Amino acid sequence: MTTATHHTTPRRAAHSRQRAVGELAAGLVPLLVVAGVTASRFALPAMYLLRTVVVYALMATLILRHVPPSGTGLGPANWVTLGRATLVLSMAALVPQPEVLIDAGYWWIIGVMTVAMALDGVDGQIARRTGTATAFGARFDMELDSFQMLVLAALVWRSEQVGPWVMLLGLPRYLFVAAGWVWPWMRAPLPERVRRKAGCVIQGIALLVCLGPIVPPGLAAPVAALILVLLGASFAVDSVWLFRLSRT
Repeated sequence: MTTATHHTTPRRAAHSRQRAVGELAAGLVPLLVVAGVTASRFALPAMYLLRTVVVYALMATLILRHVPPSGTGLGPANWVTLGRATLVLSMAALVPQPEVLIDAGYWWIIGVMTVAMALDGVDGQIARRTGTATAFGARFDMELDSFQMLVLAALVWRSEQVGPWVMLLGLPRYLFVAAGWVWPWMRAPLPERVRRKAGCVIQGIALLVCLGPIVPPGLAAPVAALILVLLGASFAVDSVWLFRLSRT
């Protein structure tokens, strides 16, 4: 009995990884469609498509390292998250090419990123309805949300609507994680809070507004600054809560 179990677990893990490889390979299709349309619209060089594929390969490598050994691969909820990722990554590859950020370019980026934001939450609903919610899925969703904010902040900076300091709007999650390396008590899990979820939505909307060509730079900077203050206050509240927890 023990021997059979010992052999079954690695077999299931290998099967799960194989399924995940197939699903990630299938994810290349929507990635190349979005990236191809983007490249065609703005006459981008082949280097853009190469960057998109390289970033996707890096993400796929991380996913394969952490995919659950359940034997089911990614699962339907994570397929939605993967679909969102193809949208975000195709826009992330535009950051080194600010010349795309002309009027038509702005609206294309805003449209793609808006769809990606709208799909956020759909994966969670599917996971709950199908009974396939996992820690991996929650982490995948959270990390993609953080990366999308970072990409949006970088695009706003590259558009010259706001100065380089706007990158701080894309870094709170990463700074919080870095602080956990210095102060271990900050690694404790946080309870669910509507404030935190609402802040993420407002953060994304604000960055999209700042990216819009109809928003004058004189207005974009104050909007970004206000959201940065609100995000800083939210993270300060969480930090104080974790500090007090560590002292109990």
